[in-house]
Order: sequence, then structure tokens, then C-alpha cells
Amino acid sequence: MNTNEYLNNYYSHYDEEGRLGSRHGNVEFVTTMHYIQKYLKPGMRILEVGAGTGRYSHTLALAGYHVDAVELVEHNIDIFRSKTLPGEPVTIQQGNALDLSAFADSSYDLTLLLGPMYHLFTEEDKLQALSETIRVTKKGGIIFAAYCMGDASILSYGFMGGQIHSIIEKCMLNTETFGTFSNPWDLFELCRKEDIDSLRRHFDVTQLHFVASDGYTNHIRQKINEMDEQTYSLFVKYHLATCERQDMVGYSHHTLDIFQKN
Repeated sequence: MNTNEYLNNYYSHYDEEGRLGSRHGNVEFVTTMHYIQKYLKPGMRILEVGAGTGRYSHTLALAGYHVDAVELVEHNIDIFRSKTLPGEPVTIQQGNALDLSAFADSSYDLTLLLGPMYHLFTEEDKLQALSETIRVTKKGGIIFAAYCMGDASILSYGFMGGQIHSIIEKCMLNTETFGTFSNPWDLFELCRKEDIDSLRRHFDVTQLHFVASDGYTNHIRQKINEMDEQTYSLFVKYHLATCERQDMVGYSHHTLDIFQKN
């Protein structure tokens, strides 16, 4: 199978809407929206590349922003359309983050790339996706690029989940540096902050934030799901207060690289 077939098969059986709607998944959603809201201004045009089932696109459209969305997986597009309300200022089309030729240069004030970088396995493809996203963004516009982090997976899935030796046997781990390696059939590309910094340096952009989208949340997801409302609210407040601390971001399963087009 090629990469697209792996993704179609995976997301056709995965409840992405349910993940973001869960107690622990909501931390990632709340954090991402917290930073998006820092840059929203009336009349902004927004593009979401890799929109999934539309959680972010619909939230922003219902807040009055015109949102165009691109999604690769047909199953996700069907769910996205089923949740679109009459008159909602949102569009969705099938497409690939590597080719945004359907969109003109410098068209959007805010561009979200919240999923595609999880599934790109070569530097060439990663740079192409970033290049296309930057191209369609206006000068001075803001870009959000999300990544999956390797060390969080080594700790939670590897050591805590008892799969560390299996990961090593599959040649997905360098046991000297503990850097990770992924292939399309592994579905997710895992990285470290220095990898993300290296990609961004290819472009004329200014970094604004580097954020641990879910921080330590996924390591203690059962505890998070069991918290009473008061404790959960306090945890979210703590997370938002610490999610840019660079001594903590590596423990996050997801990160956000937020930067401005110069």
C-alpha cells in the first residue's frame, strides 16, 4: 500500500472526533484554540490543511470566520460535511498538503497545518507541505504546524506500555541517541524539537511560539478522565501556564510550531 492507502485505512476506523472530545483529548483542543484566538481578528480568512472531521474548522466558522478546508481521507470528509450547518461559512474539498494549487498565493490570514506533518516521512515532503502552506498565507499571516513527538511515545508506548523491545526489534529506535525512525506503514512520523527547528529554518518566517499541545496529559490520561470538574479546570489552567516551558515540551505527545510569514 502507498501512504494514502495506509491513512485511508487507519482513519476510516479511527474515532478522531471522539479523541478530541474526550477529557484528555480536549486539552489539546483547548490549547490549540487558546493560541489561535491570540491571533484572530474580524474578517480573517482561514485555511485548514488536513482538517480531519472538522473540529477546528467548524468551531472557527461558527464563530463567524470564513474557513476553507482540505482533507485527504474521504471518510473524514463525509463526517465533516455531515456536521456542516446551513449557511455556515465553511468549504471542504479533498486534497493533499503537498499540493495546494487550488489556492492562490497569499490568500489566507491564518493557515492551520494540524495533521499532515504527522504522516510525512521524508524531508522533501515535509518541506513541500510547509512551502505550500506558507505560499498560500498572506505576508504577516500566521501558520500553525503540528507535530508528533518521539520521546513521549518512547516513554508511554515503549516503557510504560511494555513495547520498548518490540520497537527496537522493528528498527524504529536508535538505542544510542534514542532518536526514532518511521515508515509509512508505521503511520506516524515522530520527531524532536531540533528536527522541527531545522525544517522551519528553510523559510523566511519568524517563530512566535513552540507549544506542548497536550503536555503530560496523555501520560496520565486515566487520571485526567477521572478528575472532578474543579480539578480538571485547575489542570488545564496549569497546562496553559506551562505549555511553552522548553524544559517540559519534550514530554508532550503533540506540539505546535507557530510562526509568522515575513
